[in-house]
Amino acid sequence: MEPFQADWLSIVPPIVAIALALITKEVLSSLILGILTGTLIYTVGTDGNIVMGTVETAFNLMVKKVDFNILIFCSLLGALVYVVAMSGGSKAYGKWAVSKIKGRKSALAATSGLGVLIFIDDYFNCLTVGTVMRPISDRYRIARAKLAYIVDSTAAPICIIAPVSSWAAAVGSSLKDTGAFQSDMGAFVATIPWNFYALLCIFMVIVIVITDYDFGPMRKAEERALEGVESEGMSTASAEPPQGNPRGTVMDMLLPILALIVFAVSAMLYSGGYWGDDAAYHGFGAAMGNASASNALVWASFGAIAVAGLLYIPRRLVAFSDFMSGLVEGMKLMLPANIILVLAWTLSGVCRELLQTPEFIQGIVVSGGASWSMFLPLAVFAIAAFLSFSTGTAWGTFGILIPIVVPVIQAIDPNLTIVALSATLAGAVFGDHCSPISDTTILSSAGSGCNHIEHVSTQLPYALVVAFASGMGYLVAGLTGGDLLWSFSAAVITMLAFVLGLHFMKRNDAAAA
Repeated sequence: MEPFQADWLSIVPPIVAIALALITKEVLSSLILGILTGTLIYTVGTDGNIVMGTVETAFNLMVKKVDFNILIFCSLLGALVYVVAMSGGSKAYGKWAVSKIKGRKSALAATSGLGVLIFIDDYFNCLTVGTVMRPISDRYRIARAKLAYIVDSTAAPICIIAPVSSWAAAVGSSLKDTGAFQSDMGAFVATIPWNFYALLCIFMVIVIVITDYDFGPMRKAEERALEGVESEGMSTASAEPPQGNPRGTVMDMLLPILALIVFAVSAMLYSGGYWGDDAAYHGFGAAMGNASASNALVWASFGAIAVAGLLYIPRRLVAFSDFMSGLVEGMKLMLPANIILVLAWTLSGVCRELLQTPEFIQGIVVSGGASWSMFLPLAVFAIAAFLSFSTGTAWGTFGILIPIVVPVIQAIDPNLTIVALSATLAGAVFGDHCSPISDTTILSSAGSGCNHIEHVSTQLPYALVVAFASGMGYLVAGLTGGDLLWSFSAAVITMLAFVLGLHFMKRNDAAAA
């Protein structure tokens, strides 16, 4: 398929996808219609058959753009998540925690620690942490809304800064499509210190756990919990993981996860030539930069499943037939994510390879000058945050925006490429973290036994504070030309000022009353 210079029509497909996503709150159909719009423009421009040419081009490009390594990794990761839950390892952690936790702060810290530990997948996090820690938090009269907040804040925000996760693989595949980076994994790692929203979410959890400086609806929820009264409409339903074996131990959860990490790092070094004949890649950094992340993650996830099987089956924690069935069930859980990936890859291919969207955008930007480049990181963050909140998906958001943002920022100011890319990922995480239609938001409230609307209403003020602070950081980044120290300091100071101000203002109001 030869490229067609579509000029302004080349930006119509992503606009259609974004507009429909905002209107319908449904990302799959929006991506599909965006793809068909693009292939229709291409077919008309190349004098093809309007009906069959549009459909044929869409599916031919879809086959061409699919990265099966990423799809296999995501499927194997879902399988690993499922069988780990079947082993009873997460429930064993809960029993261990009961014997070690002696107070409210210890319970909140343990919840946060477990959330950070389960960084390979946000679904696994939400399905495990809330269910395991709910009895402990109830014992110490911690509001379930606060439990749900911590669960949600250590799901997507952790996954987006973990190099070994399904999120890293998805972002890497979108970066690969841009063709702008020598190493997809290297580019992803470079975004981590600039992902202000994810980092500040974690920092906010630490501050709240240590100080108990709650504000807004969360403070009221905590006061009710301390009095032994939960809010009306409290949900008793929960998103339970598969029935775990009561003989499972904490190591049954830790060892497969540790195996995944060790295998992933080793496989990346191997694929990067660390043990090869080329001396140029014998260094750790050089090998990681040269690594094929998608291949390495497939090998690592397969190895981790093998470790899980050797750990569970001989000890009869999970029967062989149940283990194999669990693998299939886990793969099914990843089907929606895989579909989003395939459609996002295809839409990116329509824009880049068929309609020459990057070339058109670069031409406009270059001719328009770069006097407004200082505001671009903030603008990108705001657009990504609005889109992700409206659609409830981070993967669909950065799948749509990355192919557009990267060529734009490279044309305006290449020095801000990583900053703008990080702003895209940070804004995308915002919606996944707190949107009422986000899967992780729903699973967090269900796993914690919290009313969904209460979880959204109590968490949203915290998320908005972090988002505003992150926006200030990206504004400073644009003004300073990408100075990380000044930018991150501005974000942290802004967040702390809001937390302290809102907490003490609420306390003074209560004292006056």
